[in-house]
Amino acid sequence: MGEILLIANPFASRVTAERLDAVEAVLARAGNVEKRLTERRGHATELAAEASGAEAVVVFGGDGAVNEVLNGIAPAVHFGAIPGGGTSVFARALGLPRDPVAAAERVADAIVVGRTRRISLGRVEGRRFGFAAGLGFDAAAVRRVDALGRAKDGRRPGDLAFAYELVRVLAAGRFKLEPGVDVLGHGRAAAVLVANCDPYSYAGAIPLHIAPEARFELGLDLVAPARISPRTLPRLARYLVTGTGQQRASDVLYAHDLDRIEITCDRPLPLQADGEDLGDVEHAVFEAERDAIDVLA
Repeated sequence: MGEILLIANPFASRVTAERLDAVEAVLARAGNVEKRLTERRGHATELAAEASGAEAVVVFGGDGAVNEVLNGIAPAVHFGAIPGGGTSVFARALGLPRDPVAAAERVADAIVVGRTRRISLGRVEGRRFGFAAGLGFDAAAVRRVDALGRAKDGRRPGDLAFAYELVRVLAAGRFKLEPGVDVLGHGRAAAVLVANCDPYSYAGAIPLHIAPEARFELGLDLVAPARISPRTLPRLARYLVTGTGQQRASDVLYAHDLDRIEITCDRPLPLQADGEDLGDVEHAVFEAERDAIDVLA
């Protein structure tokens, strides 16, 4: 039986001691499990980097922990993600159940039978991302949520807090955003969303299909609204929920399966990758890292 490193974030929204024990017990059917708990920001990246001899690294936490592991894991090590965050986009987009124990059973079965899925990843500012990155208003909302801090039990605010802060970001400009970035070879836009899969994210149980053609096995998809106004917001919201229309819309820059997306901003704008704030940038290059990693799903 192979070695399995289980990295868990004890402060993630859906991680409890009882669930962690149950997940560990399920994975133990597939190999020898070493459990490590994260203690600080960036710790999961360090733990994953130390596990080059393991057969698999499995992370039980939210999308932040998943992102950290993706930035530390060795190329030959298989990767599993157990949804333990409030949203857990990466694991759910792979088709794993939201229930952590049920997801662990799927991952354990994949280890036993050798079932993997080769996927691509994105990269921006030297940082890998698994499902999405954004420049502009969505990254500004991520920053606002981070500024709220954590609850007494160490847990971060959830989807409702993000939705509220996103509305606040847009309301600050009276729900108007004019073109402020140049997307090389594509045109001017008010903000940029880059997807590595569909859905881009979730609002509770509702998948948000910002880039409906994006697939883990392909390159990156670009979705960039040319401008945002009270008149265009309902249409953009419809695109987001239904996943139809944005591919042919005259007011949205849309491109599929790209290797490289280069952005120049009129002024510094916030950047996020997998919901992690990467600071303000005036220039960014998003690149597809094709066939990057084998995931257990």
